[in-house]
Amino acid sequence: MKTQYFTATSLDGFIATENDSLDWLFPLGDLNDSSYSEFISDVGALAMGSATYEWMVRNAQKVATETGFAWPYTQPAWIFSSRKLPIIEGANIRFVNGDVHHAHAEMRAAAGTKNIWIVGGGDLAGQFYDAGLLDELIIQVGSATLGKGKPLFPRRVLSPVLRLVSVHQMGAGMAELRYEVHKGGVSGAA
Repeated sequence: MKTQYFTATSLDGFIATENDSLDWLFPLGDLNDSSYSEFISDVGALAMGSATYEWMVRNAQKVATETGFAWPYTQPAWIFSSRKLPIIEGANIRFVNGDVHHAHAEMRAAAGTKNIWIVGGGDLAGQFYDAGLLDELIIQVGSATLGKGKPLFPRRVLSPVLRLVSVHQMGAGMAELRYEVHKGGVSGAA
């Protein structure tokens, strides 16, 4: 079982625009060309930050049109937020606040032998990294630059903590990079 940060980023390291838009991402690749289907089949629990969850709420109709459901996940999800947020009907979610350790233990129990997916955002993934709980980063890099926006992973992580284990081209617009996090070397976090 792994705790994985699976996300897409622009070439200049942003996962969303300043307004939390992902519109830049959709023209770059086809989900069927990615490892998503295989990845999601091994996921037993989700961790999601409030900005990502709010994007899901705002785009529920668009998500439902594409997937058939406003909430496309069957796995239980932990939404990290200090604010009260609306509930998406049919979603198996828990709202949590504070240190990621306690929620991670609950997610591990719920996931069983499957993996935990840190859906977003970058700071939430960084909190799991800071706590020594992040095992892998799966980053799909798109051939676009945003100039500014929400950072991919707002932490200072120096080599050899991240070890590149694979690179896969996904069509003409994306590449997937997989990194293992070496736990003995979790240092340089800021």
